[in-house]
Amino acid sequence: MTSELESSQPVEDELDASPLLEQVFGDSLPKMRAFHAKLEQEGQVRGLIGPRDMSILWERHLLNSAAVVPFIKEAVENRRFKTVADVGSGGGFPGIVAAIMLPDVSFTLIEPMERRVAWLQECVDDLELSNVTVLRARSDEVIAALQEARNGGPSHGKRHNRGGKANVPVSPEVRKVARHPYAAVTCRAVAPMTKLAGWTLPLLEPHGELIALKGRSAPAEIEKAAQQIAKAGGTHARVLEAQVAPGLEPTHVVIVDKK
Repeated sequence: MTSELESSQPVEDELDASPLLEQVFGDSLPKMRAFHAKLEQEGQVRGLIGPRDMSILWERHLLNSAAVVPFIKEAVENRRFKTVADVGSGGGFPGIVAAIMLPDVSFTLIEPMERRVAWLQECVDDLELSNVTVLRARSDEVIAALQEARNGGPSHGKRHNRGGKANVPVSPEVRKVARHPYAAVTCRAVAPMTKLAGWTLPLLEPHGELIALKGRSAPAEIEKAAQQIAKAGGTHARVLEAQVAPGLEPTHVVIVDKK
């Protein structure tokens, strides 16, 4: 009973009043606070974040996600179409966070689970994120749609995507959205690089970039996944340190270029 009462009490985030928030988020802070408030109110109940995260939402999820923003800006800087696909968007990390901070970049949030898609769409509507499209799909379906667009229409014969799967069905909704490959693909805590390479790299246009938030195991992951990265059209895989905020432990991103 005590634990139930404790879990129902509001938990104050350790960084709520920190000047770091304005320093990192700048003009996007009001929308970021609104997103944070929605996470506080509904995130745990809807199974998007764990109870231990409630007092560290800013650091663990929002600031951590914001660490990809400089890499996205660099990846899309000289692109005619500034487009990003966020694979396995889940609670909105890093997709919603990055979209709030980069209103001039178009984001497609790719998420297969219906309840998470509903959450993401609510966030987009509540925060008035006109630069975001939420797509209920698996990445292989989006890859298949891009191949169809490149080939001039649906193929009725045997079809393989770069991940090796044949005859992936494509819904009309996915076909409508996925017409051009993306300048960048982002993801966070989705899968090891051995799987992630085939799920993400085929979504990219030539010379696009995969930007994956990873932990300390990142160097070992890209070494182990060298074959899968090459097979999916990736090159020059490297691990870079990503600053979260002054005084906070940095995170790591895996960057892979598309040939």
